Amino acid sequence: MRAYWIPRGSARPVRGKSIPMKRTGRTLVLGCLLLLQPLLAHAQAGGNSLLIPAMGRCTLNTQPDSQAEALSACQKQADGGDAQAQYELGEYYHDDKNPARDLNKALSYFEKASLQGHAQAQFQLGNMFFKGEGVPANNIQAYIVLKMAAVNGAEDALDTADEVAEHMQRDELEVATQVLGQIFRNYLQELQSADGRSPFSPLP
Repeated sequence: MRAYWIPRGSARPVRGKSIPMKRTGRTLVLGCLLLLQPLLAHAQAGGNSLLIPAMGRCTLNTQPDSQAEALSACQKQADGGDAQAQYELGEYYHDDKNPARDLNKALSYFEKASLQGHAQAQFQLGNMFFKGEGVPANNIQAYIVLKMAAVNGAEDALDTADEVAEHMQRDELEVATQVLGQIFRNYLQELQSADGRSPFSPLP
């Protein structure tokens, strides 16, 4: 959950406020949102970079006799950095009807896709943090990832984040809000640095 995608011409809420974002069509990768570590007592984020998300596809809903080949092809794409392939593999290993279900692998692939700003991967990752699937439950991490998924366009993420918030203590919400605030500050600073002008300036 260290990355999110800001859709073109969007304005997304943070604690009930709408922040106008410049049209960028790019992905912001945020450096340290603690996917593999206990979430921060001191909210910090860094190491930002702008990336173009991978656009490849893999197909895992094939006939059983073609499944192994399809899985191998998808893993190759995922290993090459394809965010959609990483997401598809996450779904594959998360599926409770799949005999090969592996929550650790699902978590890993969702994390990789989330780092590239894949909204649905972030949504699934947030749910896994909330439910404690393949990882100890952590409402702060769940809330942050789900809020970022909502910014990136995952339809149900904001409602799920609100559900998570109902299970959080006030100090936990304060930590999560501090992290989200740092993320948006870093985002705006990077936009200004990349384009050489204010992200709030009129569009050309």
